[in-house]
Amino acid sequence: MNSYRSSRRSFIKSTAAVAALSAFKSFAQPVVSSKPLYMDGLCFLPDDLNDLKKSEIDAYICDISDIEAIKQPDGTTNYKRTYKACIKSIVAAQKRVLSNSNKLIAGLYGKDIQRAFIDHKTAVFFQIQGADCVEAKTLTQSWQQLNNLYNHGLRVLQLTHHYGNKFSGGALDNANNHSLNKPLTPNGIKLIHQLNHKNVLIDVSHSSPQSALDAARLSKSPIIQSHGACRAIVNNARCSPDEVIKAIADTGGTFGVFMMSFWLTNNKTPTPTDYINQIKHVVKVGGIDAATIANDYPLKGQKNLIKLHNNNKEGVKQYLDWWHSLRAKNVLGFDVEPEHVVIPEFNSIHRMERIDHELTKAGFSASNRDKIMGKNLQRVLTEVLV
Repeated sequence: MNSYRSSRRSFIKSTAAVAALSAFKSFAQPVVSSKPLYMDGLCFLPDDLNDLKKSEIDAYICDISDIEAIKQPDGTTNYKRTYKACIKSIVAAQKRVLSNSNKLIAGLYGKDIQRAFIDHKTAVFFQIQGADCVEAKTLTQSWQQLNNLYNHGLRVLQLTHHYGNKFSGGALDNANNHSLNKPLTPNGIKLIHQLNHKNVLIDVSHSSPQSALDAARLSKSPIIQSHGACRAIVNNARCSPDEVIKAIADTGGTFGVFMMSFWLTNNKTPTPTDYINQIKHVVKVGGIDAATIANDYPLKGQKNLIKLHNNNKEGVKQYLDWWHSLRAKNVLGFDVEPEHVVIPEFNSIHRMERIDHELTKAGFSASNRDKIMGKNLQRVLTEVLV
């Protein structure tokens, strides 16, 4: 790390510490609770809001995207989060959250996490998985679309989803030909500056490695990868190389390890240990302040696998056509046939508590578990969402 990045990270940590101390002092009485703060890097609004309490999650980044299916020139399908689809979905999500204020808090600022924790509610921070939602013909029109989404609660924006767009290269554009590791476009560079200006958290999940590195270099605020896995463990284009994990950490940001087990391990039977190994690798590369928990399935877990009683052999069949289409394109890692979808022990509404328990078994201290289970992500959201 050069001296600039080192001093920047030290400054980020020191200002975060001051902000956290100030927030703590603002409460007349300390919060006494035996339960740690649980936060999730990516989930969805549940059909049954009673799932919120059962999950024990206090706050999470909530994907409210809606999609249009776009056929790619090579015959594969990309699901684009267009403005038309997403403005409709975010308005509906905002209405639902506000009409259920006894259970939910619309997460607009980092301080809403502590408020949810105290009030025994769940704060949800709206996210869209792809900047296609601000892909108007002109940048002026795009920024107006961004403003409209922001006014309805958008606080986290992913640059792209799987494939590149006019802002960012995509992870699955990256075939074995490394020339396809596309950087941010000139419009993407402008988007980074615009998101910093709006205090919207930048999410590089699904981006190409070079686009993620560019975002980390350009952003004046911490960035995150809300959900992903480590390429050092599973050599697949959807998993992130160490240099990306390190770059995100050097911004003061976090990297969330998700539940999609075919990107967590190539072992035939996925176990909680495979998940903990991913967390350990993030900590090794980026430090203890970089690791967080993510889902990318509903709060209860992957629905089809639940119906199948977590029978991975049957459940993985729904992914094979898509997987094989990427194999035909020579996308990195898709030559390895997936054999599972979930870690059965974690495909449950009680996932967070079970992960916390596994971290304890793995020897993580109480303070480090608290960081991984929620405080790291709380720190980032508190710094960016002001």
